[in-house]
Amino acid sequence: MVLEKILLFGKWDTTGIEVMDPGLRQYINLEPVYIPIRARGKYAKKRFGKRKVHIVERLINKLMVPGHEGKKHRFTSGRCTGKTVNVMNIVRKAFEIIEKRTGKNPVEVLVRAIENAAPREEIVLIEIGGVRVPKAVDTSPQRRVDVALRWIAQGTYKKCYKQHLKAPEALAEEIIAAAENNPQRSYAIQKKIEIERQAAASR
Repeated sequence: MVLEKILLFGKWDTTGIEVMDPGLRQYINLEPVYIPIRARGKYAKKRFGKRKVHIVERLINKLMVPGHEGKKHRFTSGRCTGKTVNVMNIVRKAFEIIEKRTGKNPVEVLVRAIENAAPREEIVLIEIGGVRVPKAVDTSPQRRVDVALRWIAQGTYKKCYKQHLKAPEALAEEIIAAAENNPQRSYAIQKKIEIERQAAASR
């Protein structure tokens, strides 16, 4: 008896994808699933639980709640796009666009985008004698993935509003640009360069 291969959305194989960044290898889950909406808060209160959630599911969750941009709310606050099924369809259509444009497995392109957009260091404010001084610190691997996904989601929203693109096209454009490490087209890469430049100046 031959077992059927498990393909994401019935189209893409995730078993042969290798994470090149050794620091992120344990935090990007690529186990085979049909539909990436399984966790539903299952690992929310478990330490390092997010690393057990499929990376595409984490992207879907982040598109629903992309987080604040600095201290400004704008359109990045609250439940932005409604039901999980709607966002899942946006991601699936974006993956189809990525495959058509690049000829590659879109999940692999997403992994490369996360590796390129994940910041290696950032700054924290330390108070010394009533004065806040910026200090450069290394970013933990789980936070690197979290921040990269957040920037990809926020870049998608910015493209929807500013360039009047449909959500799947905007998401595909952001992921492809981040995978190519293109700061002119990718909001996530721009933010990574900015944060790492500030950290370098604060050493």
